[in-house]
Amino acid sequence: MNHQAIYHSKIGQFRIIEEEGYITSIQYINAPLQEQNECRSEVLVECIHQLDDYFEGKRKQFTLPLCPKGTPFQKRVWQALMAIPYGQTMTYQEVAKEIGNEKACRAVGMANHCNPIPIIIPCHRVLGKNQRLTGYALGIEKKQILLDLEKEHIL
Repeated sequence: MNHQAIYHSKIGQFRIIEEEGYITSIQYINAPLQEQNECRSEVLVECIHQLDDYFEGKRKQFTLPLCPKGTPFQKRVWQALMAIPYGQTMTYQEVAKEIGNEKACRAVGMANHCNPIPIIIPCHRVLGKNQRLTGYALGIEKKQILLDLEKEHIL
């Protein structure tokens, strides 16, 4: 059974989708919502709790069951992103090297763009050459807010 919940954060509203006990998607909602029919499962309640903790600087790592939908390549990239520690960054080239294909920088960028579970799969921690802030599906300003939040709460 599929469930969904709306989550309000510092960077906007999101729709969290859970399917069969796994978080499969966190979608940014750019427009005001009409009345939504929410059905919150235990997994969604825990996801909201962990996101609250993250935005309050109390959570450095998520412990949720995830099942992002994507190609095998995208899933390899997303797995590599999960290994980037809180408050740290990597470049697209470093992620490409991490997955064993250092020439795949652009493909890594596209996989980041297609990340269906932003924040939890931390694609915001990936930067361009020379540590430059580059594209983010939710917008550069939201990427900067997330990076600043993490830097502020590093112990």
